[in-house]
Amino acid sequence: MSKKKYCTGCGVLLQNENITQEGYVTNLESNLCQRCFRMKNYGDYQVVTKSNEEFIEILKSVGKTKDLVLHIVDLLNLDKDLGAIREFLPNKMILVLNKRDALPKSVKDEKIIEYIRSLDLNYEDIVVISANKNYQIDLLMKKIKKYKTSNRIYVVGHTNTGKSSLINQMIKNYSDLNQELTISPLPSTTLNTVEIPLDQKLTLIDTPGLVDRENIANYVNSDILKKLVPKKEIKPKTYQIRKGQCLVVDKIFRIDYVEGARNSFTFYLPNGFKIKKMNATRQTILKDLAKTTYTLKYREDLVVNGLGWVKVVEKCMIDCYIDKNIETFTRKSLI
Repeated sequence: MSKKKYCTGCGVLLQNENITQEGYVTNLESNLCQRCFRMKNYGDYQVVTKSNEEFIEILKSVGKTKDLVLHIVDLLNLDKDLGAIREFLPNKMILVLNKRDALPKSVKDEKIIEYIRSLDLNYEDIVVISANKNYQIDLLMKKIKKYKTSNRIYVVGHTNTGKSSLINQMIKNYSDLNQELTISPLPSTTLNTVEIPLDQKLTLIDTPGLVDRENIANYVNSDILKKLVPKKEIKPKTYQIRKGQCLVVDKIFRIDYVEGARNSFTFYLPNGFKIKKMNATRQTILKDLAKTTYTLKYREDLVVNGLGWVKVVEKCMIDCYIDKNIETFTRKSLI
């Protein structure tokens, strides 16, 4: 009986019997499934819908170990409740804030870390990195060696936070492996755990990302999906608006200024999105979408899950129009 073989890109079991099922290859000697091969070589993204229950079971199994866990988070899309993952993972954890290269250089790492520490979360340490730019990966490795409880280190987080990108960078930095995990802007790229032995003393274990059902990435077309991944440092855009005016972001969401003095709205979004200031009473664009009314306090953010956020300076009331499935929420200003 032949030994089972798994895709080195996404971790799925390879098979050559059903072309419509995940893990299909024409030749079982291949290391990549057909889906990963096409994503890597042709940018041909194929959506795979997986149940979060499957991924949660994997997290629970990680929670039964005493191994160190790296919790990877996208700085542009901080979870509403960063501590929710503790429901499954009592392990020692390092919070890794990825995609630092997307934020303006004027923002200091220390300020970001101070903000996260104010949330009083249970992490051994916090590290700000950029996997794409190889920024502070050496510092992260030092933290791993300091806190690890065994030679096995698990990497967890939501989809598209850059887990696989980080592991690929660590492979380049610290090993001689000829292996690369598949990366793409699609949710559920990694489908199973993938073990990567960097050396005899350290093995990284990539896990499938939990799919955030309220993330905008699940409800937009492929063109918008590609825009969601910042390719350069974000250039914040600031607009002065008053009562009766609105701000419209592409054909995605709309903010109507309902009540308050003249105010400053600064958008922290990937650069490809267009923003228009309009007269709210004369424009009906996007008003058929779900409306949520927010009363914002002094220096708060309006967050759109998976897209970014809007920093508001003064107290005000706004109406936000967006697809009913996409989460929006407010928080104390990150920047």
